[in-house]
Order: sequence, then C-alpha cells, then structure tokens
Amino acid sequence: MAASLLRRASAGRGRCPSPAEALRRLVSSEAAPEQALPRPLPEMPPFEHRPSPYAGMGGAEILEKRKKFLGPSLFYYYQKPLNIVEGKMQYLYDEQGRRYLDCFGGIVTVSCGHCHPDIVNAVQEQTKLLQHTTTIYLHHAIVEFAEALASKMPGNLKVVYFVNSGTEANELAMLMARLYSGNLGMVALRNGYHGGSAGTIGLTGLQTWKYPIPQGEIHHVMNPDPYRGAFGSDAAAYAREVEEHINFGSSGRVGGFIAETFQGVGGTVELAPGYLKSVYDTVRKAGGVCIADEVQSGFGRTGSNYWGFQTQDVIPDIVTMAKGIGNGLPLGAVVTTPEIASVMAQKIQFNTFGGNPVCSAGGLAVLKVLDKEKRQAHCADVGTHLVERLKSLQQKHEIIGDVRGRGLMLGVELVTDRTEKTPAKAETAVLFEKLKDLGVLLGKGGLHGNVFRIKPPMCFSKDDADFLVDAMDYAMSGF
Repeated sequence: MAASLLRRASAGRGRCPSPAEALRRLVSSEAAPEQALPRPLPEMPPFEHRPSPYAGMGGAEILEKRKKFLGPSLFYYYQKPLNIVEGKMQYLYDEQGRRYLDCFGGIVTVSCGHCHPDIVNAVQEQTKLLQHTTTIYLHHAIVEFAEALASKMPGNLKVVYFVNSGTEANELAMLMARLYSGNLGMVALRNGYHGGSAGTIGLTGLQTWKYPIPQGEIHHVMNPDPYRGAFGSDAAAYAREVEEHINFGSSGRVGGFIAETFQGVGGTVELAPGYLKSVYDTVRKAGGVCIADEVQSGFGRTGSNYWGFQTQDVIPDIVTMAKGIGNGLPLGAVVTTPEIASVMAQKIQFNTFGGNPVCSAGGLAVLKVLDKEKRQAHCADVGTHLVERLKSLQQKHEIIGDVRGRGLMLGVELVTDRTEKTPAKAETAVLFEKLKDLGVLLGKGGLHGNVFRIKPPMCFSKDDADFLVDAMDYAMSGF
C-alpha cells in the first residue's frame, strides 16, 4: 500500500522523484493541503460570427440623448445600460464587440433568431420592389401571408386582420367581442398583461402598468396560478369564482373573456390545467366570446403545441398574436371566425400599416423558417433539457422557489423563504447584474420583479442551455 501511495504522489510530475522525496511530498500535502483554486468562469459556447467594428455613438452619449429627447417613462435594464449594436441568431454584441447570450429574445419577439438570413432576404427583396401600399390596392404578399397563417389555426379561425403590435391586436379583439356579443363587460385575469393603450391598460391586471384612468367595464378575476394562487392547481375552484363573479358582479351578460395561457409579463405563469375549458363554457353561456392572447406564447415556443391555448384543449373565438410573428418586425394579427368578423363590416375598419408588403413578406418568411427548421420540436427538446437542469439547480439553491413553463417559455421565481414564498426582490436585482457580467441576458417579470424570464430566440441550443444554468449556478453561489 505504501508503494501505491508513493506512486500516486509522484504521478503527473515532470520527473520521477526518489522514494524519499515522494514520501516527503505526500506527507507535506496531507499535513497542509493546497488552497483550492478559484472556480473557473462558465464558458459560452463557441459561435462562428465576427461582429462588424462599431464606430457609432457611444453608450454614454446615447443615454444622455435618450434622457433629453425620449419620454421619461422609458426604462432600461442594468445599472450601466448596454449599448447593443449587432445581433446574430441567439447572440447579441455590444459596442466593444463583446458577445452575450440572449435569453429574452427582444422581450419574446425574436423567434427565428437575430438577423436570420431568410427573413432578412425576404424583407430586402420586397423593399426593393415596393415598400408600402395600403389595402385599398391589391398585393400578393398580404393574402399569401394570411393564407399561411390561417392554415396554422384550428377550427373555423380563418379570417385574419393585420395590425402593428400586440396592443393593437388586443384592442381590435376587444372591439370585436363587444360588437358581436352586444355586451360591454370584459373579463380578464389578475396578473395578466394585454398592452399599454388606454383600452388595453384596462384589461391588464398588474398595477405596475396601469395609469389612474377609467378602465371601463373590466372585471378582473382570480389568477389560476398553481404556485401562488389561493386554490393552487385546482382549476375547478378558479372557474367557479369566474361564474360567481359574472353572477354577482355583472348583469349576468359579458362581452368576452381574455387570457394569456402563459402569462408573460406576470412572470411566466402557466394557468392551472383544465381552467380555460371550464371558463370558456361559462363565458359563452353568459353571451361572451373567448379571446386567447398568444402574443408571447404562440408559434411553437411552448414546444408541446403551436399555440399556447392548445395546452388547455380549447379553441377560442378570437386569437391575438404579435412579437414572434415578425421576428422583430412591427407586426401583429387578429384571427377569428367569419361570423365574428362580419360585425366589423358595419363600418370601415382600416389599418394604414397593417399587412404592408414588407411586413407581410417578412411574416411569411418567419412561418416558413419555423417549419423548415422544425422549431417547435426543437423548443420541446431543448426546453425539456433546460427544465431538468433548472430543477436540479433548484435542489442546490434555496433561493429558487419555482421553475415553471414549457419549451422555451420558462420562468424561475426567486424567493427568500420557500415556505412563505417571500419575493427575493433585492437578490434578483443583484443576480441580474452578475449574470449580465457573465454574458447572460435575461428578462424579469412578476409584480415584484423576482422572476427570471427565459424566452430566448428559438434557435437556442442545449449548449446554450447548459451555459445559462452554469452561469446561474456560479452567480448564485454564496447566496
């Protein structure tokens, strides 16, 4: 055994020591073990792209001009905001050429990847020919895009209205619901987000985004949140509360019900299983129509389904979408049935930029890329791997209270006490900065800003997922 110890003591040395020297080293190392080496930093996966040299305005000057010329309600991430000047697929580059892993996708907007060549080419080619006309003239791009989008919808959801954003889409959906039903009252969820216009602020159920103006005939019901909700995952209990709210808090008739299946701004909350099926039945009995807000969860991001509402086994009457539909283009859409769409013919309904040739060409390219590159299946595969790793991380770090979501629509909620579920607001802010310094850009959500929103471009790989979790582990060590 002594000979074996001597061999191990001398292994890996530049020369073979004498037995006496080897024994001296062994005794010395056991008596005074070497100090542990610093933990190595997580390494970002290699990526073959060299950013162009940047010679534009620096971040400090941009920030000064932004404060002077842009509205004071705008906010930015990080104590020293990043000046992002270039993007390629799932990566972003700052003015110094430093690469970051984009885990937020321009607030869940970049679906196919930054500057995806197919989409860039489609936009460039259309721009060379015709940049803008309205729907007072014919153009092939808008009908090709509408046909392709309608083919992705279940049931009789076949009529498409194009707009410029998710806010516009939800405004139009609310108008449709009220006109079709003949009722004004709208039912929405607490913790939901549906836009920042005067009308959609009313639908939104987070005080952070609501100005003190009349929100008009909006009823906010309990949020079916499996982690924080009063009834846990009991969908039937939440659904009964909706029925009681209609019976006791309204005339008994409503215009419609709107919900995100996966609440994005609210912290990636997936509604309790089976909730929408019961609520849709209740709302329709009360004369209302059912609206699915797919602005963030659509186009295969959840992995298990193309649309978030399909995880609840329902077919809405109206579906709204934006963000990922254009991979960064200002584009949104409302899809509904011919019957509901017919009410809009009472007057002229018109959107100057909705469905313009450039955005339509880009939107069609997005749908083709998602199909060609099988991004829904990819989100399911990478998302499963990432959730497994995040749940393992949860076992290691007490600060992680909940890991939730599907595919690449995930949330990690941080708490200071798992029993009380006390939001770790200050700790989240510190970790947010640390992760940026490690090269990871995340989103934040939830009423208290204590949920990391992980919603990267859908080309995000398993290697990227591993780097993200390794960086989180590194940053959380010591908490």
